[in-house]
Order: sequence, then structure tokens, then C-alpha cells
Amino acid sequence: MSSQTYPVRVEASLDEPLSRWLWLVKWLLVIPHYFVLAFLWLAFLVLTVVAFVAILFTGRYPRTVFEFNVGVLRWTWRVGYYAYSSLGTDHYPPFTLAERADYPAHLEIAYPEHLSRGLVLVKWWLLAIPHYLVVALFVGGGWYVGRDVVRNEPVLWQGGLIGILVLVAAVVLLFTGRYPRGIFDLVLGLNRWVVRVAAYAGLMTDDYPPFRLDPGGTEPPGPVLAVGQASPGGSDTAAPPAAEKPAEGPVEGPAEGPAGKSPAPPADHWGAGRIFGAVISSLLLLVALGLLLSGAGVRIADSVARGSDGYITSSPMRFSSAGYAATSQSVTVGLGSWPDLPGGWLGNIRVTANAHSSEPLFLGIAPTAAARRYLAGVAHTTVLGSQSGRQDLVRRFHGGGAPATAPAGARIWAVSASGPGQRSLTWQPRSGSWTLVVMNASGSTPVASDVTVGAQLPVLGDLSVGLLVAGAVLALIGGAVLAAVLTRRRTTTPPPVS
Repeated sequence: MSSQTYPVRVEASLDEPLSRWLWLVKWLLVIPHYFVLAFLWLAFLVLTVVAFVAILFTGRYPRTVFEFNVGVLRWTWRVGYYAYSSLGTDHYPPFTLAERADYPAHLEIAYPEHLSRGLVLVKWWLLAIPHYLVVALFVGGGWYVGRDVVRNEPVLWQGGLIGILVLVAAVVLLFTGRYPRGIFDLVLGLNRWVVRVAAYAGLMTDDYPPFRLDPGGTEPPGPVLAVGQASPGGSDTAAPPAAEKPAEGPVEGPAEGPAGKSPAPPADHWGAGRIFGAVISSLLLLVALGLLLSGAGVRIADSVARGSDGYITSSPMRFSSAGYAATSQSVTVGLGSWPDLPGGWLGNIRVTANAHSSEPLFLGIAPTAAARRYLAGVAHTTVLGSQSGRQDLVRRFHGGGAPATAPAGARIWAVSASGPGQRSLTWQPRSGSWTLVVMNASGSTPVASDVTVGAQLPVLGDLSVGLLVAGAVLALIGGAVLAAVLTRRRTTTPPPVS
């Protein structure tokens, strides 16, 4: 490769005259493109993983994947050039991955015949770190600039150098009707740097991006080869600019290239149907990955958190009150017409309380309505749970007097236990609203104990299996669709009969 060439060519021509005011609403006009690009970039990421595996085992970037990913970068560059990465044209970007010679922004990347298998493991993250830092400065990255003395908070600058320069050019354009040529050249050089890094991180070349700002709308001159051809030294060189690229059209038969070499095979045609298939398959694969990771996470969490007794138990919670009882919040269990479902999902619930005194302890679970009637007018505390940013439990005290009867005498409990020291009860949950009540067995005050709650949760095993099966099914469907999309061959038109 020449010292002045790079296999990624980013070129553009400044449209003059430009509208003075159109840039004020381009953010609205490009929303359809941003919507489409969001899905295209999802497919780009998935296909880059496919390319990563292919390069790792074969040393080659699949040509069909390469053409799609180059098309996504090209589409993104055209939209950025129209919008706020450059504001260099008022021509609305076309909805296509293909090169358009009639559009003022162009992107070509030479197809690499061979890529390093080892380099693919490190170039997209480790080797590219210096460039990532530079690109963050160009496009914005939340740089620390000071501290707000009023709110005592750090102040971050979110903008980038490209955005600042384009804003200056836009203001000048608004008042003078002209885009400053010096700013245009600099903005193009900065964008060219960004796109080169994106192509390198996307595994499309092994040539390290130069730490060099090449300003202006055209790339530095250098030897030009067709996309997919290799240079005499074995390295790929830059693709031809759009003006020098052969016109797209039907293939009319084999032709001999320079020095008797056959030219590279034509690029696969990515029409709307194939693009849609690539996006759908990528979405399916991403959802499948999420389901598989969730299923594995649930399985691991279940095996780690579950004790030898088969219960998954919470950390101790302090149930205490200066009054005569400490209660939980109301807990609603059930799914309406399936009253037995909670028991199947949750299994048995075990509540254990450790008293802080020698006073015998009482704990019971009762329907919420019945518990409220029993504690009406009784001084007690409701434990509300943890509050954001706090480790201790939040409590609400309700004033009143002593209970009319000791807790064991109230016939409201679905299950209860009493006695000195540690007390436990086991409950099979049923549909309804329930409240846990902790008191001294004699109904005296104060109350203090540590409470843990455990559940068998047999649903976790079924949930993990369901997630893994669903993820595997979606992965098979997504993989099959993606394989069909990538292996579809471009049909060629036979040469006309003279």
C-alpha cells in the first residue's frame, strides 16, 4: 500500500448553493433514515460476529457479509453528510446500500482477499483503543470540564469537534448563504478518520488506520484497483472513486482485466427483501442470545442461591416496634382464576424469626383484611422495605393501645408458630392478600426479632428450561433465515443475442 493510500475511500463534493435554512429541520427529515439505520446496525453487529468467526477459521471475510456491512457504512455516511456530520448537501439520501454515482457522498472499501486470523482477536478492541480516544474527541464522548459549584456536581461536555465545526458552518451559511470551504475540508478529514476507524473495527481491513488528517473532499491519489483485487504486494488498495467505478448493470459475460487477470466477481445485490431478511434474522438471533443468557443466568442463580434444604432464603430483616406488633406490607398472591398456580410456582414458603429477648415470640400469616381488623387501634409498626440509597428498612408506626387478645387467641391465622428463641413456620401460598405479623406471644411490648423468608421456587427450574428452549428455537430459526439470506446467489442476465 502506498504511503498516501488506504483501502477505505471516503469522498464527497460540496453542493453549492446550499439552502440557508434547511439545516434547521434536517433533524426531522432524517428520522426515517435513523429508524432504518437502527435496524441495519443491529444486523451489522450480528454479521460482524459472523465475519469474526469466518476470519478466525478461514482467514477470509465472507463477501456477501462484506458487501452488506460496507453498504451500512455507506448509508450511514450519506445520511451524516446530509445531516449534522457535514451538512454538505441538500439532496435527500437514497434508501439503498448500493453506491450511487449521482449522490455527492461516496464510500468504497477494497475487499480483502486475506485477513490475519490472529489479528482479528485484538484489533477491534485493543489495537483500536488509541483511535477510539481520538474519535471520541471528534464525535463527542462526555469529557470532564469542571464542577458545578452550586450543585457540587461534575460538568461534562458532550459535544465533539465535528459537531462544533458543523454548527459554525451552519451559522455562517444562515447569514451568508455560503459554506466555508476551509471548514468543509476539515470536517471531511475528520469524518474520513472516523469512517476508517469504523471499517478497521468492523474487521474489514488489517491495515491500521493512519494517524493522519486527510482534509478535503477527495482522497489522496494512489494506485486504483477494482474492489476485491489484490495489489501486487498482496495488500489491498483503495477502491476506485464513484466516478471511476463501472456502472452497475447485468453481467454480460466474462471479461479480462488488467494484465490478463479476471476481475473480481460482482458484488451481491442487496435488495429490500434480502435486507429485510438480514434484519429480521439478526433480531431473532439477538433475542435468542438474550433468552439463552437469561436461561443460563436463572439456572446459575438457582444453583448458587438455593440451600441444601431446597429453599432460596432472603437476608435477615429487622422486625421491631415500640408498639405491640411488627407487620409486613400486604402481599398479593395469585392469578385470579388459577388459585392453585402460586403454590406450583412458589412452592412452600418458610418464615423464620429469631427473638432478641427471652420473651416467647409469635409469628403468623393472616389475610390482610383480617390482620387489619385485629390490629385496628393497636400500636404497631409496618415494615415497608428498603428505600433507594438506604440499607436499613423503612418503617411506619401506627399509634394505639394494646391488643384486646393475645395473638394466639385470634382465629385469623392461616399458619402460625410461637415459643422462645427461634421460631419457624411453613406455609403453602394461596391466592389472596396476606400479611406477616410478628408479636410477643403474651401480646406485650416492645417487639424485636430478625426475620428471614425462604421459598422453594420450583418455577425457576421450569423457567430456565423454557428460556433455554425458546432461545435455542429462535437461534435455529434466525440462523436458518440468515443462512438463506447470505447464500442466495445473484442471478445474472444472459448476454443479448446479436
